[in-house]
Amino acid sequence: MKLLAKDRFARLWIMLLFTSLSMVTVSAVSSAVSIGQRYQGGIVFYVDESRQHGLVAATRDLPGQYDWQGAKDAGERFVDGGFSDWYLPGQWELNELYEHKSVVGGFVAGCYWSSTEFGADNARTQAFTNGTQIWVDKTDYYRVRAVRAF
Repeated sequence: MKLLAKDRFARLWIMLLFTSLSMVTVSAVSSAVSIGQRYQGGIVFYVDESRQHGLVAATRDLPGQYDWQGAKDAGERFVDGGFSDWYLPGQWELNELYEHKSVVGGFVAGCYWSSTEFGADNARTQAFTNGTQIWVDKTDYYRVRAVRAF
């Protein structure tokens, strides 16, 4: 009788182990994301080769326009979709966002700040009308679209 109880326990343990392994496999496959998908509080605009990590943009611009320091601070204070780790995108991230602006949506004709600096007085912006990136004075006012990594 004791041997039978051990056999049942062993079979149950093996079944639980295989069930857990199959759930991990299904979870890894189902968590692949694609550009344009709503995911973790925003819209995906960049995905790495693993299709498990990338960047999402907020679904809307932050209200108003900001000087560079105000833009950086506003991006870091932004909370949306249950996430509080948003930030002002760097030059490369902002260009990726521009390249996928049609799937993210909600952009206005004009320039957006990046967090990329040039010296104490200048930072990079990008025009969402034609994609041009230029250095501007940090005291100028432009729009902000926060991003976050996943």
